[in-house]
Amino acid sequence: MEERNEILLQAPLHGDDVLPLWAGDRVLFSGDMYVARDATHRRMMDDLESGKDLPFEVSNVLKRGLRVTIGKGERSKRVKNLLEKYSSIYGIACGGAAAYISQFVTRCQVLAYPELGTQALLRLFVQDFPLVVAYDAHGGDLFESGKIRYRRITLY
Repeated sequence: MEERNEILLQAPLHGDDVLPLWAGDRVLFSGDMYVARDATHRRMMDDLESGKDLPFEVSNVLKRGLRVTIGKGERSKRVKNLLEKYSSIYGIACGGAAAYISQFVTRCQVLAYPELGTQALLRLFVQDFPLVVAYDAHGGDLFESGKIRYRRITLY
């Protein structure tokens, strides 16, 4: 198996910070991150559609460019194309291991929608939060390359 890099990535990120990253690279991310799950996304879209302001200032994030998104699984072709178009990456965190990855969270701030409980909009401050680059800014796709690599394995 090909050896991949382990990269330290510190927020706030700037334009070219993610360009050296490739699908399969391991990242230790430090800084602040915004966490919005499904219920939060729906609520934010409802607010926008009804003409309400979002509960936090996104313009600073958008001016710098959203360079890293984090999830647990595959994304659509449209999302992959947008990541490449805007020189961004999609990192995957270890799903189902909240107790493990919580040790990398140094502080948590509820920004909005506290009534949504675990789905509230959060700002996390993390130190060496482990990620793997699933989609890189060059069109690389760890899920696809992993499927191809797996097909080549002789199981018996």
